[in-house]
Amino acid sequence: MDEVPFTAEDMLAGHLGEMVENCVRIHGDKPAFSCVLPTGHSHTLSYNQIGEYSDAVAAYLREELGLKPGDVVAIQSPNTLAYPVLAFGILKAGLVVTNVNPLYTPDETQHQLRDSGAKVWFVIDVFGDRIPESIEGTSVSRIYPISLVDLFPNMKRQLLGFALKYVKKAVPDFMAEKAGSLHGVIRKGRKHIGAGANIASYREGATLDNVAIYQYTGGTTGRSKGAELTHGNVVANISQANHRDSTMVPEDDDALMLILPLYHVYALAVGAINSMHLGIHVVLVPVPRPLSNLKPVFQNFNITIMPGVNTLYLGLMQEKWFTENPPKNLRICMSGAAPLQPATAQAWEDLTGAPIYEGYGLTEGTCVVASMPLDQPPKRGTCGKPIPGTEVRIVGADGKTLPAGEPGELWLRGPQIMKGYLNNKAATDETIVEDGWLRTGDVAVVDEEGYLSIVDRMKDMVIVSGFNVFPTDIEDVLTRFNRVAEAAVVGAPDDETGEKVVAYIVKADQSLTEDEVVRHCREHLTGYKVPKTVCFVDELPKSPVGKVLRRELRDMAAAL
Repeated sequence: MDEVPFTAEDMLAGHLGEMVENCVRIHGDKPAFSCVLPTGHSHTLSYNQIGEYSDAVAAYLREELGLKPGDVVAIQSPNTLAYPVLAFGILKAGLVVTNVNPLYTPDETQHQLRDSGAKVWFVIDVFGDRIPESIEGTSVSRIYPISLVDLFPNMKRQLLGFALKYVKKAVPDFMAEKAGSLHGVIRKGRKHIGAGANIASYREGATLDNVAIYQYTGGTTGRSKGAELTHGNVVANISQANHRDSTMVPEDDDALMLILPLYHVYALAVGAINSMHLGIHVVLVPVPRPLSNLKPVFQNFNITIMPGVNTLYLGLMQEKWFTENPPKNLRICMSGAAPLQPATAQAWEDLTGAPIYEGYGLTEGTCVVASMPLDQPPKRGTCGKPIPGTEVRIVGADGKTLPAGEPGELWLRGPQIMKGYLNNKAATDETIVEDGWLRTGDVAVVDEEGYLSIVDRMKDMVIVSGFNVFPTDIEDVLTRFNRVAEAAVVGAPDDETGEKVVAYIVKADQSLTEDEVVRHCREHLTGYKVPKTVCFVDELPKSPVGKVLRRELRDMAAAL
């Protein structure tokens, strides 16, 4: 299905570097990015400053270091002001950016640096003691430390930097030779521009098929894989999302709070680049945990737009400071990366007055595949309709397309589908099949109105006595129980039924018992779906974007 036609004429730019330049030219001195530290200290950069600094980064990488088109530069950092400046500079230079999760172990970082072929690495200084293990066997020849307070005013940067290193002792000794600082990179890049370096020339001869980002997946099955996302993929995805919601005009004082990490494609594409296109002020949060760190963001900025995930919305509603004084100006909240539970959506809207518009996307689809139209109330329990230019098939076990209302594997095709997996033809051929269709591995259903619902991951499905059980069905029932704060469900081997349902629960009421949980489930679920084992935990293991790590829970359940 394809809800709204999408053609090449609808593309907003021919290159991501061009897209950033257009944003800077249009929005000029408007605030572009702010960074808010847990202490409440913050600083803001305008669109013009983002343009100037990223131009300098591009000139430095090409003129000072002599990097060539297609060379790879890695960024490993939380949400700092340095992140968009570096990412946009790398893209303007005609190079490839690879985003590295700062929570990776040295082994995981080493794998990505080696697999991507990164030659230059910008890394947050708080992990400076991990560098020797991370670079062994890689092509990295230059390492630049970056800081939470880079691009803050000089005096403030020095004072806060001193406090981070010597008072809080959050910054260890940097265990590698530093190739320079971000300040030095920008200073030298400006000199090259003053000497005649032409930033636009770096994309001469480039096409939309050139790779822009090596975005590594979470590695839920073995080593993480690098999705090759082209300039065409990213520009198309932003253009697709804006094409359908073109009637929604941002307000002049809109500010978007970005908790989701920029090293995740959802935050980089929707949170940063699309917001720049719309002229929206992005407020970056580098340290969102504990959630009390968000209090100064809501106090000091007019947050009107908020992308998040189910666990973020649920967590904020358990914070007294938030519930006693909920934000009054929120207009649009979005949910992606993990299923939004209807009970969470309803409670959030009751508290804040702002509906949550759920969407669906995946790394291999650049970012957004389906979303709720913003000009109508969200249809809860679904993740919206496919965005313009996106074709969807629901495929059965026999490979045939299923009719509306029947669950099957979700297949996708469109201009946002990745080029393939870097250095992994076997995985690419297994994932992209038959005329460019991407097999997602998600079980989905499409209703008569064309709304898409994700039932579950195929690999997360539990088979109990031959019956298919989807964990999200049970989790929805559990989170409707007001004495349950959070819940996650996995399968575990069972001698009698092949697999059994195991529920991990964070209590909202400490007196809650296993018998009460089971009794609640029996009221709302058929017998084989009722958890056979209930485990109470203090917290659920989660990824940096808030996804529950079912792999860890499955390992725990198997050991019961």
